[in-house]
Amino acid sequence: MKIVFAEFPETRNRNIDTELAYMPEGTEVGFAVYDEKNLEAYYAALSDCDAVITGFAPIDETAIDCMRNCKIISVQATGWNFVAHEYAKSRGIAVSAIGEYCTKEVADHTIMLMLALRKRLPYLQRRVNRERVWETASLEALGLKGVWGQTMGLVGLGKIGKAVALRAKPFGMRVIAVDPFVPDEDFEKVGAERVDIDYLLENSDVVSCHMNLNETNERYFDAEKFAKMKKQPIFLNVSRGGEVDEDAMLDALNTGKILAAGLDVLTSESPDLLNCPFIGREDCIVTPHSAFFSDDSIEACERISVENAVYYINGEADKVFKLVQDPRK
Repeated sequence: MKIVFAEFPETRNRNIDTELAYMPEGTEVGFAVYDEKNLEAYYAALSDCDAVITGFAPIDETAIDCMRNCKIISVQATGWNFVAHEYAKSRGIAVSAIGEYCTKEVADHTIMLMLALRKRLPYLQRRVNRERVWETASLEALGLKGVWGQTMGLVGLGKIGKAVALRAKPFGMRVIAVDPFVPDEDFEKVGAERVDIDYLLENSDVVSCHMNLNETNERYFDAEKFAKMKKQPIFLNVSRGGEVDEDAMLDALNTGKILAAGLDVLTSESPDLLNCPFIGREDCIVTPHSAFFSDDSIEACERISVENAVYYINGEADKVFKLVQDPRK
């Protein structure tokens, strides 16, 4: 059995000891590095694998065409939008993902971003850490508000959206949400009110994105959506960067349509941070797609992704955590 890790250049040398511990004895391991300047090498490295494990490196149709022996693409994440999964199925390759491994971490990160932005933490850190100023008089001009009594609008009420709702309620927040795929009883369980998207955008003090990215919601948050945000909310995205039109979000920040942005994801998974317009602003907090990260969640992610691949190759598809599609069926 040969398992190839599809990685970006910056993750090529990451520690894979956990994954190795769950591979059968004698497993051959390879690496395919997604370097846009040398995609031929990337595709060639995928050509003779039995399984591919990828976190976010794209597995497109060209990559799939190069895979002569691959039986499964195992995604080291809950989303698989960067994998041409339907095309993979047509070529007899299964796709698996990890149904859940970091819900608590991402929900905690969401609340952290909200509180830090509401309390203007970047401004306070600059004043204390860089300028060595200890004062509060300047805060009067910032219009600081607490979160008690404010409205949290969740776009997406899956596992993470529900966990965020449960965390927002003890802060005294009203929670409203949009998710056409979730039944009413799920809203009731977490104390969220079902509303439509226009109502949510117009009435939320915090708008938080928790959708799965697919072809129906790319650039979902566009100029029209930001224009409907009447309460100058904090905008949070800990989901996928592709769900936001970054030009529209930048304009919304610059024109005061939104108060601030907390972003764990950007459109690119390898962003040019020297030229990123959201870096260095005191109305933005950007983290490097790290909301999921904890020692426990990483161990689970790495272990499950290998188990998924091995189970499937060994004919035990029923043990795969989440089988996105199975060409055998």
